Amino acid sequence: MEALGFALREEAVLNTLTEDVLKSSEIEGEVLDKDQVRSSIARRLGMDIGALAPVDRNVEGVVEMMLDATQHYDRPLNVERLYGWHAALFPTGRSGITKIVVGAWRDGAAGPMQVVSGPIGRERIHFEAPEAERLDAEMNAFLQWFEAKSNIDPVIKSAIAHLWFVTIHPFEDGNGRIARAIADMALARSEQSTQRFYSMSAQIRFERNAYYDRLEATQKGDLDITKWLAWFLACLDRAFMGADTILASVMVKAKFWEKHDVNVLNPRQRMMLTRLLDGFEGKLTSSKWASIAKCSQDTASRDIDDLIKRNILVKDGSGGRSTSYSLISE
Repeated sequence: MEALGFALREEAVLNTLTEDVLKSSEIEGEVLDKDQVRSSIARRLGMDIGALAPVDRNVEGVVEMMLDATQHYDRPLNVERLYGWHAALFPTGRSGITKIVVGAWRDGAAGPMQVVSGPIGRERIHFEAPEAERLDAEMNAFLQWFEAKSNIDPVIKSAIAHLWFVTIHPFEDGNGRIARAIADMALARSEQSTQRFYSMSAQIRFERNAYYDRLEATQKGDLDITKWLAWFLACLDRAFMGADTILASVMVKAKFWEKHDVNVLNPRQRMMLTRLLDGFEGKLTSSKWASIAKCSQDTASRDIDDLIKRNILVKDGSGGRSTSYSLISE
């Protein structure tokens, strides 16, 4: 990574942070809009990525939490900071349509905090968290340990912090995402850097079933967390290997813009080509071009035809309404 120029390193960091936010939410079954996440991160980090997509406030909250954890890793983790993260995750005070306690520890009003699965009437209880009355003491102990100087390897500390926080389960919702943010904060502290080129959350999303199985087995067992630590470290190692994929996508983008003169393209074309290079979801049609670029169908068709003549885009399909377009492979 040291061989990368500043602009490419910045691009790689943006890609990594985008993956972190998207995949940490996907682990919990929540799918965020990639363009919104990327735009929100770029704006907050002062990166110029062209036209920025309008961003939903729920996306803003997730991004705000993740960036606070990784970009300000050297600031103390305390109760108020965790309350702020939780409030950012649930700006409406609701999880879906359910009203929840936001910006504070859960109370006992809804009964025991249980992690369950299965249909109503046949639920399977995977884990029951400590009672609400114990949360102040439990979280004070956790935060004192997290901030204390110790001889624990900082990567091991990240693994323990992840498990410990999610086991306390101090909030009504959002505990998994906050646990992963805390783990990322500990990893950033271990590296003494705000720049990372791997995504632990993306790797956990890929191994989600094993992740939940290992958490459940550890939480239901005795106090031996050796198998959890072994799994976490192995998962982290696989995340390191995934950094090659992030770097490859950055290099493809850099080579593309080296080959094609950006000055002969109009702003709409530059924006749409950037979308394609960043991993456009679905097929690109002239209708989608017109909608995203906020132009007429005729203008979209002219933009696309010009890129075909320049050997940048190629037509897919048999024509008509089903016609789509993709980048010509280098």
